[in-house]
Amino acid sequence: MTFAPLRVLVVDDSAYNRRNIAEILSGSDEIEVVGKAGDGDDALRQAAQLRPDAITLDLEMPRMDGFTFLRILMARQPTPVIIVSSYSHKENVFKALELGAVDFVAKPDRQFTADAQIRREIIQKVLLVRYLRPRSPMPSVRVPSPAPPRPAQEPSRLGVSLRHLVAVGSSTGGPTALLEIFNRIPDRFPGAILIAQHMPDKFTRTFAERLDRKGGLRVVEAQNGDQVVARKAYVCPGRMCMEIAVTPGSGVGLSGDIRIRIGAPGPGDRYVPSADRLLRSVAQVGGSRAVGIILTGMGDDGVNGARAIRAAGGTVVAESEDSAVVYGMPGAAVRAGVVNESLPFTAIGDFIALLA
Repeated sequence: MTFAPLRVLVVDDSAYNRRNIAEILSGSDEIEVVGKAGDGDDALRQAAQLRPDAITLDLEMPRMDGFTFLRILMARQPTPVIIVSSYSHKENVFKALELGAVDFVAKPDRQFTADAQIRREIIQKVLLVRYLRPRSPMPSVRVPSPAPPRPAQEPSRLGVSLRHLVAVGSSTGGPTALLEIFNRIPDRFPGAILIAQHMPDKFTRTFAERLDRKGGLRVVEAQNGDQVVARKAYVCPGRMCMEIAVTPGSGVGLSGDIRIRIGAPGPGDRYVPSADRLLRSVAQVGGSRAVGIILTGMGDDGVNGARAIRAAGGTVVAESEDSAVVYGMPGAAVRAGVVNESLPFTAIGDFIALLA
């Protein structure tokens, strides 16, 4: 199938950055840069006039900053926005995602000096716009009932029985979905949540801190050797992969001493952090008490891990087509026949809460 080039508006207060970003995007036959704007006011005027398919946006601008621009744009003319932000403003990126931005590209400093990796990344994320699904009102859904509780295991270090292991795999659109999901999880949740979110390494700690402020669970960026305990969530560091294992001699399954293993990706890891590796390890440790959640994102990461959870007697929930920004990962799991339920992310949060 032949597509018309994606029409992109580049917004940045630096003429140097505007030129560099436009040159990178114009290097793809699938992208046409139709305009450049140096502040939010000008960007709004050009967006209304040009009706671009996508916008790249710097958040720090004079007159009208990127946050104000996003609020007005999403109210008047919802358009896919890719944030281009420096590593030093990580918190701002997540604010922008909550305001409706689709994804972000991290630049090393204020000036956009792009190496080959950043060039590929910004082109790929702009082209991802072709696969975005328009948001629709959330349908009424039946939240699946969790499995009946088993006899309590030995109490964890926090004095709470670890009854569930929940593994989450997500990519584009995942941060926003996870923030909403965690807002619905009570502090009494008797399980641990482990997250493999495709994200640059310098952003995962900030993301964990933002999740930590959203709900009742303690959320941290995972470290090698961390003990997995109830009422806590762990975010895999960027550029690394996370698995869990029971310390030999400490017990079996959820009654044992469960530890996190953080390591570099292997040759077979097509996505990093790898949802497949995380879900497979959770299946091995949690068995029928393992829960796999596959959220929005491109590709098929998580399918093999979900298959392992189903084989172990656990439960797999995929984000539904109605709410997924990109239906790649959850759609692949559904087509593979490894999903028990498909739910919008709001209902996924309710489902996890019901595990309590």
